[in-house]
Amino acid sequence: MEVIFTVLLPFYFCLLSFVFMHMYLKKLALTNFKNYELNELEFSPKINCFVGNNGVGKTNILDAIHYLSLTKSFFNSIDSISIRHGEDYFIIQGTFVRNDEEDQIYCAFQKQKQKLLKRNGKEYHKLSDHIGRYPVVMISPADSALITEGSEDRRKFMNKIISQYSAEYLDSVLRYNKALQQRNRLLKDINSSDNAETDILSIWDAQLVKYGSYIYNERDILVNELIPVFQEYYSLISSAKESVRLKYRTHLSEGNFTEALQNSINKDRYLEYTTVGIHKDDLLLEMNDFSVKSLGSQGQQKSYLVALKLAKFDYIKRKAGFSPILLLDDIFDKFDAERVEQIIRLVGNQRFGQIFITDTHQNRLQDILSSHKTDYKLFRIADNGINEVTQNGKLIK
Repeated sequence: MEVIFTVLLPFYFCLLSFVFMHMYLKKLALTNFKNYELNELEFSPKINCFVGNNGVGKTNILDAIHYLSLTKSFFNSIDSISIRHGEDYFIIQGTFVRNDEEDQIYCAFQKQKQKLLKRNGKEYHKLSDHIGRYPVVMISPADSALITEGSEDRRKFMNKIISQYSAEYLDSVLRYNKALQQRNRLLKDINSSDNAETDILSIWDAQLVKYGSYIYNERDILVNELIPVFQEYYSLISSAKESVRLKYRTHLSEGNFTEALQNSINKDRYLEYTTVGIHKDDLLLEMNDFSVKSLGSQGQQKSYLVALKLAKFDYIKRKAGFSPILLLDDIFDKFDAERVEQIIRLVGNQRFGQIFITDTHQNRLQDILSSHKTDYKLFRIADNGINEVTQNGKLIK
């Protein structure tokens, strides 16, 4: 079955490019966002490049797009960090086009206040209601945390994929986490108080089982469907002979979740936290049947992560019905020119939608883009801001 899927994959990709609707970011306006005091940009529906030295704010543009799509920064969870130094608020505004209809998105945050998000002038009551409307996939050097850090980063990776096409999944994760907090709090109360009612645990157990079982099923489907596409992308990017795999590790595959919670109660009471459940899940990243962290070279690990994120892109596209925006942040840092061109050729075809790229090498990037005759805009950023824009290699500003 896997062999058949691999053979048919190019035809599958070609089909997707014709049947899916189009979505892209047309305009972006920033006020007091990170190092930008006041900037307005208009983009190509295809490829947009930001070049300049390190530290001038290229990545901040991509993070602003991530905010508009997923209501938060890709890099940190504290909104106040994104406010320009010396100010007490930031505003991000964007115009998205989907099936030729424009949506105006307004995102603002002020210190000591709640984040405000509006679509076409109407405020969201819950930020989670916005997620999935304008999906985005970021590929960044920060992705190395998927390999080097703990299981929480890999659970977040799975959550961010499924949440961008399933509101029910996102709601289940939020409800599961709330029930988990309540159960853990009760476990502490049981140890600190002689009058604590242990039978209340069963109430929270039922909540964990209800939402955890659904989350487990969705994650299991995701990983199984992601594997062949991920493997195909790794082969295209690396031209390598090594075998790569993903494995989903979870307590819920070992038996009944309700029984597992009951069997762990003594251990949970002693430790004062819940020791079994989908909050302990992990996604094992393997190469030649070993952890890619221990076996893979730096180049192999980077190819592995790029392939994984491109597989994420395809999966969201198939589920959502249109291409997410693809953000490529300095992914060429440790790739040679040939590998850079290979990736540009891969993402520049019809199966991808709008793409944003940051790089420090303007001539290298411009030569590659010009040779593929694809529509693009190039923005050059310096310490004093965005001071030059070219479209398809021609100076227009």
